Amino acid sequence: MAVKIIFLVVFFAVMILVGFLCRKKADGVNGFVLGGRNVGPWLTAFAYGTSYFSAVIFIGYAGQFGWRYGVSTTWVGIGNAVIGSLLAWVILGRRTRIMTQKLDSKTMPDYFGTRFQSPALKLVASAIVFIFLVPYTASLYNGLSRLFESAFHIDYVWCVVIMSVLTAIYVIAGGYMATAVNDFIQGIIMLVGIVAVIAAVLIDNGGFVESLRSLSQIPSETAPELNGAFTSFFGPEPLALLGVVLLTSLGTWGLPQMVGKFYAIKSEADISKGTLISTIFAIVIAGGCYFLGGFGRLYGDVIDYSSSGTPVYDSIIPKMLEGLPTVIVAIVIVLVLSASMSTLSSLVLTSSSTLTLDIIVPARKKAKKETSQKSQLITIRILVLFFIAVSAFIAIVQAKSNITFIAQLMGISWGALAGAFLAPFLYSLYWKKVTKAAVWASFVCGVGIMAADMFCNFTGRVFISPFFTSPINAGVLAMVCGLVIVPVVSLITPKLKKDTVDDMFSSYERKVLVHATTSLEEDTADKQ
Repeated sequence: MAVKIIFLVVFFAVMILVGFLCRKKADGVNGFVLGGRNVGPWLTAFAYGTSYFSAVIFIGYAGQFGWRYGVSTTWVGIGNAVIGSLLAWVILGRRTRIMTQKLDSKTMPDYFGTRFQSPALKLVASAIVFIFLVPYTASLYNGLSRLFESAFHIDYVWCVVIMSVLTAIYVIAGGYMATAVNDFIQGIIMLVGIVAVIAAVLIDNGGFVESLRSLSQIPSETAPELNGAFTSFFGPEPLALLGVVLLTSLGTWGLPQMVGKFYAIKSEADISKGTLISTIFAIVIAGGCYFLGGFGRLYGDVIDYSSSGTPVYDSIIPKMLEGLPTVIVAIVIVLVLSASMSTLSSLVLTSSSTLTLDIIVPARKKAKKETSQKSQLITIRILVLFFIAVSAFIAIVQAKSNITFIAQLMGISWGALAGAFLAPFLYSLYWKKVTKAAVWASFVCGVGIMAADMFCNFTGRVFISPFFTSPINAGVLAMVCGLVIVPVVSLITPKLKKDTVDDMFSSYERKVLVHATTSLEEDTADKQ
């Protein structure tokens, strides 16, 4: 117990210290929300990765999908690294940074409102962010409950309160820069922790080969005819596995808290470095988490089961760790806490800045009341505290009652955000002809599909087919529909003024001086 407490005290002290050391960089709105658009590759890459992978991944998803698909769940981690990190940085990174600076956009709703000359779009996008990010934020606490209760024997409520207070202190004090620096520290802890845990679990089961052999002896309920289903290349349910890969990988392209990391990056060279760092981080963390979860069935005799006989998925990873050495357990506790606090800080910063800059400030301007930088900063800080308090309250209510609505809404939030935002954001960075109507259509389609899926699940109806009953598959459908709808609607609806759009895209054509290591100069003598 002493070892665990020492680890936590040191961890909390460092987080708070960083928050206060970064106060000077958070003295203006741009500094508080984006770090002055002057954040280097290591901090940006780790901020992206730690916002991506939370306790929901380590405790919830790794346990659930590892149980269902075995070691083939590792494909989810590979997809997260290749699609969710590598391709996201390559396709979105540079253009997002350039275009948002040209439009002076600090949030995704602000981007939509300015890019398409529509305050209404900005308002609705802000509402979507608010509605679906707050429940998602509350879900971050869930992964901590069983782990902390088993390690410290303290009530879940105290876990939530402690995590909330500490996150609030460093985010309010240091803003984006404090979050980025702490994300870097937390990311290092996550890298060391996941390697140590995987090694310990495999050794506990006789080593890698023996663990695979034991897993191969367990039959699958969904594919009883497949020998060694949980050690096979694509697992017992390849199509369902593909849905998980797509939603958790491609879905990040439309999440405000993820895309927002590209707004703040410093330079071209930093984007190239950040791409590599972020991809390696994702391979280790996501690949490691899902690989670890794939061995969950080896602990089928000690995990918790519901009254209907189905596994309690959140209990799988904690049960896997119970018999490990104290130091490993202490590292895991800090790992999960790091994963949760980094994502929590990113989400509440996104929510508070969106509500302030995209709803409150425009509303005051409409009422002919100016809001100073100082007032905006105070408002954002108050809202950071508000969102952390609300998410903590929701998490506690969910844990202490039989309310299932909140838990189901959390599962749908990722699909709704990605379904609404991914397609119009991606297309609008590359294609001048995306129209305002196409963005509206994507918003309606993404939120509509997930709302319909949620309604059908609550009422016992089937949404389209049994395959789409899962919010994951419904989320993939929402993203795919958006990618089809946006270009189709754009071709048949009125375009924005050509001069306005050309001016926006001129930012990509602006000439800049670079070092020869980045671009080779053409030799004019060779042309003659």
